[in-house]
Amino acid sequence: MRFVDEFRDAEKAQALAAQIAALCEPGRQYKFMEVCGGHTHTIYKHGLEDYLPESITLVHGPGCPVCVIPMGRVDDAIFIAQQPDVIMTSFGDMMRVPGSNGAFFDATARGADIRMVYSPLDSLKIAKQNPDKRVVFMAIGFETTAPSSAMTVLRAKAVGIENFSIFCNHVTIIPAIKAILDSPDLRLDGFIGPGHVSTVIGCRPYEFIARDYGKPLVCAGFEPLDLLQSIYMLMLQLQEGRSEVENQYSRVVPWDGNLKALEVINEVMELRPYFEWRGLGFISHSALRVREEYASFDAERQFLVPGVRVADPKACQCGEVLKGVLKPWECKVFGTACTPETPIGTCMVSPEGACAAYYNFGRFTRERVKEATRS
Repeated sequence: MRFVDEFRDAEKAQALAAQIAALCEPGRQYKFMEVCGGHTHTIYKHGLEDYLPESITLVHGPGCPVCVIPMGRVDDAIFIAQQPDVIMTSFGDMMRVPGSNGAFFDATARGADIRMVYSPLDSLKIAKQNPDKRVVFMAIGFETTAPSSAMTVLRAKAVGIENFSIFCNHVTIIPAIKAILDSPDLRLDGFIGPGHVSTVIGCRPYEFIARDYGKPLVCAGFEPLDLLQSIYMLMLQLQEGRSEVENQYSRVVPWDGNLKALEVINEVMELRPYFEWRGLGFISHSALRVREEYASFDAERQFLVPGVRVADPKACQCGEVLKGVLKPWECKVFGTACTPETPIGTCMVSPEGACAAYYNFGRFTRERVKEATRS
């Protein structure tokens, strides 16, 4: 396949759907978690649930990097931005993530200088253009974006830009999946593995899921046929009594990952002893911090952030959505008090958030289900 249209062929999708249905055992229910928020949006944007038998349920995992950032870390970032002579830079999807006293946009309205950038290298350029300011990049994301943050630190050191640092909030996917597997709240039959993260870490780190927990995982691409084929591969494993890690996204994902990217991350960053995740609590060795050798580029050391824990609003059930315990439409404030225009939780803010996907695409499917139930 060479063109996007080939990955969105309706006839091929229907053929895959028929093969999936043929693998379903009568009376058995199947539950798969798509770990990545990008997969959630593909599923609802293209109506993939309509292709699947009713016995297959897809639930959403913690693979949205913005969604898992707790409110306390947003407050810490705003604390840094409000210090004298500081320019805070951030990706766009962080700008509306709520902290306890508003989001970045609100802090900007109160006088903080917070700018949206498309790359950490844009932040480095701003630092070079403003030598009298301290420029801090809000570094977020899984292993997917950690290499770019690490490379920017190395670049800043190489060219001697000393007024640049990163506020490191990079998280790692494997401990989060393990926390879900160890949770008594959810029983899963398999995982649709994250595509973007896997381009960096590869498929090998997921082998413990099949070996220790007996759950199959298939690393998947982001087009409709990618996801349907991944579900077919999961169903085939279950039908044959296998539990393995397979790579549907082999055109992009190398089995052992991107070794150069992993080397760069390891050079600049190390695992934290623990880190708080929204909805999942504290998970050991689940996030990255800047190594001591690069302390001058670590905003947490430069600004002595308070690190105060902040509880989520009681009405918000993002935590349950991130763990796959609730569907977004089961949240009490979904689509009423919480919308993309007035988000209460992070899952409604991010382009990869499950609530945003349901609000923009899936809520109409839910309304059809309600109507069919009433009739």
